[in-house]
Amino acid sequence: MLLLSARRLKFLSLALLMSGGTVVLTHQWLQGAEMRAATQARAQGPAVTAPQTRVLVVRSAVPAGTILRPDQVQWQAWPTEAVNAAYFTQANSQIAQVQGAVARSSIAAGQPLTRDGVVQPGDRSFMAAVLRPGYRAVTINVSASTAVAGFVMPGDHVDLILSRNLDEGGQAKRFVSETVLSDVRVVGLDQRANDAKDKDPKDPKKDIAVPQTATLEVTPKGAEVVAVVGELGKLSLSLRSLADGSQPAEHRVVTRTSDRDATQMAAVRPAARKATAAAAKAPQVEVIRGGQSSTVAVAGGGQS
Repeated sequence: MLLLSARRLKFLSLALLMSGGTVVLTHQWLQGAEMRAATQARAQGPAVTAPQTRVLVVRSAVPAGTILRPDQVQWQAWPTEAVNAAYFTQANSQIAQVQGAVARSSIAAGQPLTRDGVVQPGDRSFMAAVLRPGYRAVTINVSASTAVAGFVMPGDHVDLILSRNLDEGGQAKRFVSETVLSDVRVVGLDQRANDAKDKDPKDPKKDIAVPQTATLEVTPKGAEVVAVVGELGKLSLSLRSLADGSQPAEHRVVTRTSDRDATQMAAVRPAARKATAAAAKAPQVEVIRGGQSSTVAVAGGGQS
């Protein structure tokens, strides 16, 4: 029994020594691997990243003919090797350069703007780029009173109102107004198509001059309507709220208001009615001259 116990102790001691040696060797091997990896990393230097350039991209999808605003674009990092010479880069451009420009074609969200992809105000084809497919541009004369005192800006939507005199064959003048086109987009004032031009630098919210002409975007039929009503009377713009939204196309006559609807002062005066009635009751005689007859009212109503 004693011999067996001594033998068992020897085996246990040998097993412990081998386990300890294995742990020490493994630890030394791991330390060596870490040192080799560190040495190799120092030899290779820091990780190399591809150079990037900040370019101007659109925040959301932009349809063709959209007049760009600063809040529609942003700077974004772009691989330098993929940057095209036509891109707007932060090194050679500013966001203000694209304000008021018009997209020639649709641009997907996150895509860079290109100089060939937009039309700048003042370019010869600018107005043609502003118009949506199938629409026409027509211009009318406006003033401070007919253009909402200059508060109408390119991009706003308006109603077109006609005011004219009704000729009723020599009787008292009659006036009527009617909305001939509704929800029409303003694409230009005078020769500018954005609200950033001709601003007072000390007060950006103040226009230097009230426009004298307004260019409207209408359908081909709407262009004919504007051409006709411009000869009938005075045209005025009625500014629509931004909350109204826009309709797919301008609408024809919405409302009509006569002078009698607007005020009772336009009604026929009692004295005028009495004069008309008296003239109708006045004695009349038939006069024949050279075979031609005519009826003449006798002055004084036949009183002696």
